[in-house]
Amino acid sequence: MAAPSQPHQATYDAIVIGAGIQGSFAAYHLAQRHRDTLLLEQFILPHSRGSSHGQSRITRSAYPRAPYARMMPDSFRLWQRLEAEAGTSLYRRTGLVVLGPAGNPELEGCRRSLRAGEVLDATALAQRFPGLRLHAGEVAVWDGTGGVLFADRALQAVQDVFRRHGGTLRDGEKVLRIDPGAMLTVTTTARAYRAPRLIIAAGAWTGALVAPLGLHLPLQPLRIDVCYWREKEPRSPSTGRAGPCFMALGLRRAPHGIYGLPALEYPGLVKVCYHHGSPTDPEERDGVPLGAPHPDIALLSSFISNYLPGLETRPAVVETCLYTNTPDEDFILDKHPKFSNIIIGAGFSGHGFKLAPVVGKLLCELSLGEEPSHSTAPFAITRFPGVLRAAL
Repeated sequence: MAAPSQPHQATYDAIVIGAGIQGSFAAYHLAQRHRDTLLLEQFILPHSRGSSHGQSRITRSAYPRAPYARMMPDSFRLWQRLEAEAGTSLYRRTGLVVLGPAGNPELEGCRRSLRAGEVLDATALAQRFPGLRLHAGEVAVWDGTGGVLFADRALQAVQDVFRRHGGTLRDGEKVLRIDPGAMLTVTTTARAYRAPRLIIAAGAWTGALVAPLGLHLPLQPLRIDVCYWREKEPRSPSTGRAGPCFMALGLRRAPHGIYGLPALEYPGLVKVCYHHGSPTDPEERDGVPLGAPHPDIALLSSFISNYLPGLETRPAVVETCLYTNTPDEDFILDKHPKFSNIIIGAGFSGHGFKLAPVVGKLLCELSLGEEPSHSTAPFAITRFPGVLRAAL
């Protein structure tokens, strides 16, 4: 359903392009600071064209990379604040296990990020969670804070609170042109808007938006298969207890980057996915020939045979999502190197949803010229050589 009709105005304190979870949180934080903010979305809401749709995402404290681990406590706090503001539950705590070979550096990084991360061997894991099976030399790190974010509900909540604080959301307006300057002009399919600051958080479409501004970002959109697998013996809903989420890091019988969530979306179907996909053009993501091979599904089926014996080995449901990856899979959160009042949030590489409240806050702070509440040095555009080119 489209956003409720709002009166048009031409000038705002800030404009945010992209009403996915990152752009919506950036707009939310600006509105909380009493900035008159316009949030633009090219598609009619709600939609399933980008990276923020669907019912569930994993959240966790366990992170092998310290910059993200340091941001997670703030993220949990801000999710709780949004729950209170929206008056709805956005998170279910299920716990999470990180699976990997004993001594794996990334697994050890996750354990360190938890301070008191409990390590389970194959026997202990099977006793606690009979649906998960490890093999010799493999262990699990337990993250008791892990769980499931209700993604669609969360996106709706942050947009609702943004509007309640006076924000304007205009969907079905594709951005055609950005004219930089002390007062920027953003021209859409409907009209032109002006503001002294702009945040671009347009997911897979970010590269095309910033190219005319002389910026060539190394962003690669990927088409991801989101797969749901039937339990051989579905759990009784009356038990009220879901299994844990999990992540697999470097298991001997599986590639790096498989993850799973319990059967909370479709009754009796467990979500198990591969954290990689096929390069795609976001405008052509549905242009996959009928009967085209899905190598990731064969890989997941093998993983399920080896590690999740309680699931059928053919997916019952296959959906799609977009990732937008950087070469190092770290975010981009930075000012445009030439136009300091244009802020870019991009390249969330399939692990940004849980951190969106903090990402939005950082984008807001950068746009207002404030000292960021977390270091943005790891997310600088300049880590990629040759990104600044002559404007078209």
